[in-house]
Amino acid sequence: MDLSALTAISPVDGRYQNKTDVLKPIFSEYGLFKFRVLVEIEWLKKLSKIPNIEEIESFSADSTSLLDNIKNNFSIEDAKKIKEIEKTTNHDMKAVEYFIREKIQSDTKLKNISQFIHFACTSEDVNNLSYALMLKEARENILAPKLQKIISALQKMSADYASVAMLSRTHGQTASPTTLGKEMAIYVNRLSRQIKVFRNIELLGKLNGAVGNFNAHYAAYPDLDWMIISKEFVEGLGLTWNPHTTQIESHDYMAEYFHALIRSNTILVDLCRDLWSYISLGYFVLKPIKGEVGSSTMPHKVNPIDFENAEGNFCFANNILEHLAMKLPTSRWQRDLTDSTVLRNTGPVIAHSIIALDSCLTGLSKIEIDSKIINQDLENSWEVLTEAVQTVMRCYNIENAYEKLKEISHGQKINKEILHNFIEKLDIPDDAKSKLKKLTPSNYIGNAEKQAKSINKKQ
Repeated sequence: MDLSALTAISPVDGRYQNKTDVLKPIFSEYGLFKFRVLVEIEWLKKLSKIPNIEEIESFSADSTSLLDNIKNNFSIEDAKKIKEIEKTTNHDMKAVEYFIREKIQSDTKLKNISQFIHFACTSEDVNNLSYALMLKEARENILAPKLQKIISALQKMSADYASVAMLSRTHGQTASPTTLGKEMAIYVNRLSRQIKVFRNIELLGKLNGAVGNFNAHYAAYPDLDWMIISKEFVEGLGLTWNPHTTQIESHDYMAEYFHALIRSNTILVDLCRDLWSYISLGYFVLKPIKGEVGSSTMPHKVNPIDFENAEGNFCFANNILEHLAMKLPTSRWQRDLTDSTVLRNTGPVIAHSIIALDSCLTGLSKIEIDSKIINQDLENSWEVLTEAVQTVMRCYNIENAYEKLKEISHGQKINKEILHNFIEKLDIPDDAKSKLKKLTPSNYIGNAEKQAKSINKKQ
């Protein structure tokens, strides 16, 4: 059976392929080969610039152009060629080396120094840098921009709804009012902190041989400062150099990267659940999409499926991200291969995060507030003002203020008339009574509006 959206085992490559296609050039096997070729060629170019390696002449413009063309125009056909070579080598990294050798045969000077491809490298020297570059591209070009789009959408909501009073609920029960904008501002603040952390995580790389000591490097050229050469090379790729490793880069930064994603995903799960609940209450209305069906039997239904899809995919991603973060930093002695198989699943888990981010964005674009429902809920909840009344009573040293309000409100609804009658009987100044009577569930919002409006200034 041919692979297609219908026959793919994983929904990442099937049902959701339109959302995950953007990841294929990065995390597919083609992507891994592409980055491996990049690292190998850049390492060869680096060696050519070291005067003490007399066996390699400085590359001509034509030679450099040929190498850059192999790297920059790496194609699916090139990847297929590597797979063909791998059938013989049974080693995918060696297949990459042989592929590059074949590609440079037309250039005599490059052909003559082809033995310097993969010079003094263990496979992990190339692999660790390739995976770091994958994660770098995914973060900079896909993950961070999508997170920022959600933040921007929430910023707009916090501004648009800054003064829209709504009933709060703690433990699912009516509580002091807030504004819808302020509640969205909380998520802006939480996500902004996490995206800053995520963007600032250093992506580490190493190139130091079979066990991290440059053994082969110094055996060949003992007078060179290979630590400096390695540092320059890794940093030249836009990564942070790790000077102390075994055969493998320790993957601690990957754990930091994945844990940062977990925290962002978890915050967004919280957002999706809150919005789902507000939709259920009627505070938000879902815009019907022509042709869409909410239920196979109930024609009226418009379901919050985007937030549900996002929640499910965020949670699924987090489970695997947690495994990656816990597994990858552990290895027996100078290395074992348990990290290799796990690393190959980086793409699918990032894909589930992408699916969730897109679904969350789609959900945000489909909702609009129902002011009538929000206001009616407030009007039916005058008991929330008992907090304000008992607090003012304390200011005038009235004993048992809390207990007196509890008598008329605990576990029961009260209306404007009941509350105002209670206020009128209080032994407090008339101006204090007047101020309390001016309070309504809609205007008892503290500085919520100010908080909502200020969040955009902070970012």
